[in-house]
Amino acid sequence: MSDVRTVVVEREMAHAPEKIWRALTQPHLIQEWLMQSDFAPDLGHKFQFKAEWGAVECKVLEVEPKKRLAYSWEAYGLESVVTWTLEPTANGTLLRMEQKGFKPDQNQAFHGARHGWQNFFNQLENVLAQPKQEEAQ
Repeated sequence: MSDVRTVVVEREMAHAPEKIWRALTQPHLIQEWLMQSDFAPDLGHKFQFKAEWGAVECKVLEVEPKKRLAYSWEAYGLESVVTWTLEPTANGTLLRMEQKGFKPDQNQAFHGARHGWQNFFNQLENVLAQPKQEEAQ
C-alpha cells in the first residue's frame, strides 16, 4: 500500500480555531466554500457532499472539536479519508487538510484533488473573511 498517494494542503489563517471549526462543521457554511451537504460532527454520521457532477459518500470517522476532524470520502471508485487538523498559532490557526487513499491508477482524481483543494481553501478563506460568519451559530 506504499504506492497510495496523499494530497496535503496546509495554510495559516488569521482566524481562531473556533471560527474555522464552524466553517468546517456547519452545513450552511460548508455549502459556501465546499459543497452542499447534510454533515453533522457526530462520530459515525453518514452524509453526502453534492455538486453538479454528482455526490461524494462520506462517514464521520473522528471528531475532536476545534482540533481534528476526519471523514471517509468515496466517489467514482476513489476510497479516501479526509483529515482536518487545526493548530493554534500566534497569528490564528494552521489548518491542514490531508486526503489519503489515491491509488496509482487514479491520476485524474489525485491531480483533480490537488487543484481542487487549493480552490476550496481559497473559498474557505473568503467565507471566513465575511463578517456574517461570526454570527452563525
